[in-house]
Amino acid sequence: MNDEAEDVLDALLREHFEGPVPDEGFCARVVDRLPARRRRNNWPMAAGILAGVAACWFSLWSDPITSAGWRDWLSGYPSTSTMTLLISMMSMTALALAWTIAEADDRYGGSSRLAFR
Repeated sequence: MNDEAEDVLDALLREHFEGPVPDEGFCARVVDRLPARRRRNNWPMAAGILAGVAACWFSLWSDPITSAGWRDWLSGYPSTSTMTLLISMMSMTALALAWTIAEADDRYGGSSRLAFR
Protein backbone atom coordinates (compact mmCIF):
# COMPACT_ATOMS: atom_id res chain seq x y z
CA MET A 1 0.00 0.00 0.00
CA ASN A 2 1.07 3.55 -0.46
CA ASP A 3 1.51 6.08 2.33
CA GLU A 4 -1.64 8.05 1.51
CA ALA A 5 -3.88 4.98 1.81
CA GLU A 6 -2.20 4.01 5.07
CA ASP A 7 -2.73 7.50 6.48
CA VAL A 8 -6.44 7.39 5.58
CA LEU A 9 -6.81 3.93 7.16
CA ASP A 10 -5.00 5.05 10.31
CA ALA A 11 -7.29 8.07 10.63
CA LEU A 12 -10.41 5.92 10.19
CA LEU A 13 -9.24 3.38 12.74
CA ARG A 14 -8.43 6.11 15.28
CA GLU A 15 -11.91 7.62 14.84
CA HIS A 16 -13.74 4.35 15.59
CA PHE A 17 -11.50 2.69 18.17
CA GLU A 18 -10.22 4.31 21.31
CA GLY A 19 -7.07 2.94 22.85
CA PRO A 20 -5.47 -0.46 22.48
CA VAL A 21 -7.47 -3.66 22.18
CA PRO A 22 -7.14 -5.79 25.34
CA ASP A 23 -5.38 -9.04 24.56
CA GLU A 24 -5.40 -10.57 28.06
CA GLY A 25 -1.71 -11.48 27.89
CA PHE A 26 -1.84 -13.07 24.42
CA CYS A 27 1.07 -11.04 23.02
CA ALA A 28 3.23 -11.79 26.05
CA ARG A 29 2.56 -15.53 25.73
CA VAL A 30 3.42 -15.50 22.02
CA VAL A 31 6.66 -13.60 22.63
CA ASP A 32 7.61 -16.04 25.40
CA ARG A 33 7.14 -19.00 23.05
CA LEU A 34 9.24 -17.59 20.22
CA PRO A 35 12.57 -19.34 19.73
CA ALA A 36 15.75 -17.45 20.52
CA ARG A 37 17.19 -15.48 17.64
CA ARG A 38 19.96 -17.35 15.88
CA ARG A 39 23.35 -15.70 15.78
CA ARG A 40 24.57 -14.85 12.30
CA ASN A 41 27.90 -16.21 11.15
CA ASN A 42 30.01 -13.57 9.46
CA TRP A 43 32.87 -15.81 8.42
CA PRO A 44 31.28 -16.98 5.12
CA MET A 45 30.97 -13.40 3.92
CA ALA A 46 34.52 -12.57 4.99
CA ALA A 47 35.83 -15.71 3.27
CA GLY A 48 33.90 -14.85 0.10
CA ILE A 49 35.25 -11.30 0.05
CA LEU A 50 38.79 -12.54 0.59
CA ALA A 51 38.43 -15.17 -2.15
CA GLY A 52 37.00 -12.57 -4.56
CA VAL A 53 39.81 -10.11 -3.87
CA ALA A 54 42.41 -12.85 -4.30
CA ALA A 55 40.85 -14.05 -7.57
CA CYS A 56 40.74 -10.51 -8.96
CA TRP A 57 44.29 -9.83 -7.86
CA PHE A 58 45.66 -13.02 -9.45
CA SER A 59 43.73 -12.56 -12.69
CA LEU A 60 44.70 -8.90 -13.13
CA TRP A 61 48.29 -9.08 -11.89
CA SER A 62 49.63 -10.61 -15.11
CA ASP A 63 47.73 -8.12 -17.30
CA PRO A 64 50.06 -5.43 -18.68
CA ILE A 65 47.52 -2.60 -18.41
CA THR A 66 47.15 -3.22 -14.67
CA SER A 67 50.86 -3.24 -13.96
CA ALA A 68 51.35 -0.16 -16.18
CA GLY A 69 48.50 1.60 -14.39
CA TRP A 70 49.96 0.89 -10.95
CA ARG A 71 53.44 1.91 -12.08
CA ASP A 72 52.22 5.18 -13.60
CA TRP A 73 50.00 5.91 -10.60
CA LEU A 74 52.86 5.43 -8.13
CA SER A 75 55.14 7.63 -10.23
CA GLY A 76 52.50 10.36 -10.42
CA TYR A 77 52.02 10.19 -14.18
CA PRO A 78 48.30 10.30 -15.17
CA SER A 79 48.26 7.86 -18.07
CA THR A 80 45.31 6.13 -19.71
CA SER A 81 46.11 2.98 -17.77
CA THR A 82 46.06 4.91 -14.50
CA MET A 83 42.74 6.58 -15.30
CA THR A 84 41.24 3.22 -16.32
CA LEU A 85 42.40 1.71 -13.04
CA LEU A 86 41.01 4.61 -10.98
CA ILE A 87 37.66 4.64 -12.80
CA SER A 88 37.35 0.87 -12.33
CA MET A 89 38.03 1.15 -8.61
CA MET A 90 35.59 4.05 -8.19
CA SER A 91 32.82 2.27 -10.11
CA MET A 92 33.26 -0.92 -8.08
CA THR A 93 33.11 1.12 -4.88
CA ALA A 94 29.93 2.85 -6.04
CA LEU A 95 28.36 -0.50 -6.95
CA ALA A 96 29.26 -1.94 -3.54
CA LEU A 97 27.72 1.12 -1.85
CA ALA A 98 24.51 0.81 -3.87
CA TRP A 99 24.30 -2.90 -3.11
CA THR A 100 24.83 -2.26 0.60
CA ILE A 101 22.06 0.34 0.66
CA ALA A 102 19.70 -2.01 -1.20
CA GLU A 103 20.45 -4.87 1.21
CA ALA A 104 19.94 -2.61 4.23
CA ASP A 105 16.62 -1.49 2.77
CA ASP A 106 15.49 -5.10 2.35
CA ARG A 107 16.73 -6.21 5.76
CA TYR A 108 15.25 -3.39 7.80
CA GLY A 109 11.93 -3.13 6.00
CA GLY A 110 12.37 0.18 4.22
CA SER A 111 13.61 2.13 7.22
CA SER A 112 16.25 3.84 5.06
CA ARG A 113 13.49 5.28 2.89
CA LEU A 114 11.77 6.70 5.96
CA ALA A 115 14.96 8.39 7.12
CA PHE A 116 15.23 10.49 3.97
CA ARG A 117 11.72 12.00 4.00
